[in-house]
Amino acid sequence: MKKQVIKTTVIGSYPVQPDNMAFMKNYFDQTLDTSWEKNIERAVNDMLGAGIDIITDGQTRDPMIQLFTRKLDGCRVRGRAEVINKIGYGEPVTVEDQKYVRSLLTKDRKLKGVITGPYTLAKSCIDLYYSDEKQEAFDFASALKQEAELLQKHVDMLSMDEPFFSDSVPEYGKNLIKTVAQNISLPVALHVCGDTSKAIPDLIEMPVDILCLEFKGIPKLFDELKDYSFPQRICLGSVRSDDSRIESTEEIVAHIQKAISIFGDKIVQISPDCGQRMLSRKVAYQKLRNLVKAGEIINA
Repeated sequence: MKKQVIKTTVIGSYPVQPDNMAFMKNYFDQTLDTSWEKNIERAVNDMLGAGIDIITDGQTRDPMIQLFTRKLDGCRVRGRAEVINKIGYGEPVTVEDQKYVRSLLTKDRKLKGVITGPYTLAKSCIDLYYSDEKQEAFDFASALKQEAELLQKHVDMLSMDEPFFSDSVPEYGKNLIKTVAQNISLPVALHVCGDTSKAIPDLIEMPVDILCLEFKGIPKLFDELKDYSFPQRICLGSVRSDDSRIESTEEIVAHIQKAISIFGDKIVQISPDCGQRMLSRKVAYQKLRNLVKAGEIINA
């Protein structure tokens, strides 16, 4: 039997400014009036230079909440995102970014589209219209469904980012994810950062192909997940995104080997724990480079 190759990928945001902390001070005031092609190109070129297999746009255009609420009907951004009317899908949000990234890639690299999840959008916005978080979340899900259907024409897989699932998964959480993913023929991943140990029973019921969890920063997840039988494969968080210490290749290899000893061939991807926005660009790149080197050792 041919050995399964573990692919390298990234999660969400990537730092593209040399002075990243100065950039972050004004991050939430950024608008879509600025051309972000140069920043997208910087992020993509770093990922390609590091040797990453499955690339994203690095979420360089906008923060993950504002990115969608600037364009979805019924929303506005005034510092924070607000919902002021019924949520709907007016125009594509990230499609043009993905088309641009695709133009930068060679045929041997894959592209992942990233969507901020409906529950996270609902929990993050100031609600001035619904007074019903469940309905608000499902209207976000219906709008994101249309974005996902357009994105699948331009990417090789999709990932939904639901960090609020680490705090609590509502009883309708599974149906939210199902609403977004139901007409998608590509592999779909669900990324949940933070300590997801209490959410494991809910996460393994999600209708997705891959679970992306923060195994490096929260190593107890190995113990929390190992006794469950679940259908999803795993994208293994293997370097920390909240710590500027650069893990050695040997440390990452040992981490991946531990995961394989527990989960076997369910490990199909390795990545940082979360988006790397809060790291310097130099540190973020070196973490990716060591991640790729570790993957090469494992795959050999």
